[in-house]
Amino acid sequence: MSASPRRRRDSAATREALLRAAAELFAERGFEQATVRDVAARAGVNQALLFRYFGSKQELFAEVLARDSRGMLDEPLEELPRRLLEAVLAARHTGEDHPFAAMLRSFSDERAAQLLREELGRRYVARLSELSGADDAELRAEIVLACVFGLGLARSVLRSPALVEAAPEAVAEHMVRVVETLLGDERS
Repeated sequence: MSASPRRRRDSAATREALLRAAAELFAERGFEQATVRDVAARAGVNQALLFRYFGSKQELFAEVLARDSRGMLDEPLEELPRRLLEAVLAARHTGEDHPFAAMLRSFSDERAAQLLREELGRRYVARLSELSGADDAELRAEIVLACVFGLGLARSVLRSPALVEAAPEAVAEHMVRVVETLLGDERS
């Protein structure tokens, strides 16, 4: 009996399948409840491959967060506030697998919260700070980030009626004015 030929693994496709499965499961269950076994099963691979490509569940989570934010952070700086608002507001319209849902479900786990602070908070605050000429640009950027995530929380978790019923474009338009005021360099 001859052994069947070994199927050649496509490492890029495997890595992508793991990232996609992880993003879905982190959004559905949060960091703590999503297991590496479940991520590997959803990706259709052995969990040993997850550790081979990412090293740990925390590193996988960090990579999912980085991947989801990379495109936005690389866009022209002036577009960042609106794109960030659009991404947060899209959570209601794209379902439970939206990256914002993953973030919300993961804040209760201290390791995941630390990764969120390091991976997202630091990078977004740095970019948003560049939009402000104020002496306290970093503080203003952190307030903007808090407002945007608070808006997402009120809309997708608390289900505040006016926010849920409003068109995302209308909410974004109001919030853009708030953000522009916060990031402006005049002291009020």
